[in-house]
Amino acid sequence: MIPIKDKEAIARMREACTIAATVLHRLKALVQPGISTYDLDQAGRELIASHGARSADYGYQIGSRRFPAYTCLSVNEEVVHGIGSLKRILREGDIISLDVTVECNGYIGDNAITVPVGTIPPRVAELLKTTEEALYLGIRQAQAGNRIGDISHAIQTFVEARGFGVVREMVGHGVGRSMHEEPQIPNFGRRGTGEKIRPGMTFAIEPMINLGTHQVKTLTDGWTVVTADGLPSAHFEHTVLTTERSPEILTLPRPLPSSLSQTPTTPSLSTRN
Repeated sequence: MIPIKDKEAIARMREACTIAATVLHRLKALVQPGISTYDLDQAGRELIASHGARSADYGYQIGSRRFPAYTCLSVNEEVVHGIGSLKRILREGDIISLDVTVECNGYIGDNAITVPVGTIPPRVAELLKTTEEALYLGIRQAQAGNRIGDISHAIQTFVEARGFGVVREMVGHGVGRSMHEEPQIPNFGRRGTGEKIRPGMTFAIEPMINLGTHQVKTLTDGWTVVTADGLPSAHFEHTVLTTERSPEILTLPRPLPSSLSQTPTTPSLSTRN
């Protein structure tokens, strides 16, 4: 059953999502050649804490495995769930997915963006542009009265018409008190299928799109998912609230409530390479 959020739950989700978006926005500004993904992860940790929230990624458990980082930082062929490392130094021409998920006052905010590191090849730039545009086309379909498959279909048809691969193994999802709630929201599917969308539902819509094949595999760390052909992948995500009128994106940087508006310090960056 898909949870319907009441006014109090929606207010708390707005706070969590505002923090998540603000942290993501500041983390994006730190991306540059020469920085390690460990430094970016630690900056994310400090920024999240400065807003009185906690990382929903850190310690996230699947079976006996716990995620060891505060953000998911996925470079080039890494699709999702990349773990920050001092050994992974960003270089000119890379791309990196920044995925920030926070918990505040019992609710989750979840968002992601993929950004270039300096100048990137034209086809890779097109991959990023297409993935972001697909996200907004999917969000447009998150209308009360539509079905989940309408979101999936809009993303798939747009992406595949441009020659990119839609990842099947990871999907979008409901979000609220937990990071992963019902329903699952694939980035592929048929129009008019799936659960009916109603006001008060909150979704994490997140296209994960590959330059080449849609196929992926998981590395031996048990977390990092990479493209099967080693070509780059892009990932964009927003948390969205469905209303009586139109979908509302919750993960946008906004002025925070006074109780959450502590001024973050500039994150300290490691000098180790």
